[in-house]
Amino acid sequence: MKLLSIIIITYNRAADMLELLHDIISLENIHLLEEVIVLNNKSTDDYTGVSDFISLNKSINFRLIDAPENLGVSVGRNYATKFAKGDIFVYLDDDVNIKDRGILQKVISSFNKPQLDRKLGAVSFKVLYSINGQMQVNAFPHKNFIAYKNKSEFLTYYYAGCSHAITKEAWELTGEYPADFFYGMEEYDFSYRLLDKGYCIKYDASIVIYHKESPLGRKPKPVKLRMMWVNKTKIAWRYLPKKYFYSTAIMWSAQFLLKTKFNLPNFFQGWKEIFSIPTTEKRKPVSDTTLQYLGKVEARLWY
Repeated sequence: MKLLSIIIITYNRAADMLELLHDIISLENIHLLEEVIVLNNKSTDDYTGVSDFISLNKSINFRLIDAPENLGVSVGRNYATKFAKGDIFVYLDDDVNIKDRGILQKVISSFNKPQLDRKLGAVSFKVLYSINGQMQVNAFPHKNFIAYKNKSEFLTYYYAGCSHAITKEAWELTGEYPADFFYGMEEYDFSYRLLDKGYCIKYDASIVIYHKESPLGRKPKPVKLRMMWVNKTKIAWRYLPKKYFYSTAIMWSAQFLLKTKFNLPNFFQGWKEIFSIPTTEKRKPVSDTTLQYLGKVEARLWY
């Protein structure tokens, strides 16, 4: 029987974290849950309520771990995953809710469905806004939202970071998230390497998570937008044909200017970092077989 490890990284949202833990203890089929790992990523919120809740609820193997510093998203997940013992790792943001009490069995069942050509390495969940129940477009794992939004499941080329699952086998074979990505795009980096190991990624609309993010979206600071732009360009250089490196750098730079209202200091810093990529980053292009898979699932590679 396969068991699940739920892994949650905290980011100064103690009240949300506590609400999520309440959701988890109410789930059915708790025997499918190996553990719940909560990494306090050097948050400044008071997590006394979270630690008290964990100490009082012994029916689930909760593990509250303190990070030595703010590790960011990538390294934080790497750090927390080292403690996981389950067969499938379920990653959740700390500001989500679980309303479906049968979700654990649905995750297991999704991975048990046979695939035609490739082993299933990761599953991306359906993400709805908590405030209105509408689909969160920027957490949908395909850029052609209109064509794919009503599908119950489909193969894709990346997954939503706020709620997804990866098999332990796929994680160990693919390797960790990139340590040089403090914020943004780490899922793309992992996904290309995962696909190149012969796995596939699936979206499963039967597994539903509610996200407290506003439908208006978050407004990342210019430095975080710069990180996303530079990281996405690094990924294109590492794994894709070179034409996508150039198109990603240029198109994301334009988007950066628009979203930051022409924040020139970060714009020039971003280009400085991008110009250094060909001399500091080793190219590890994905195979022709992986490129064929990307074509079949209609991956958007230009930016």
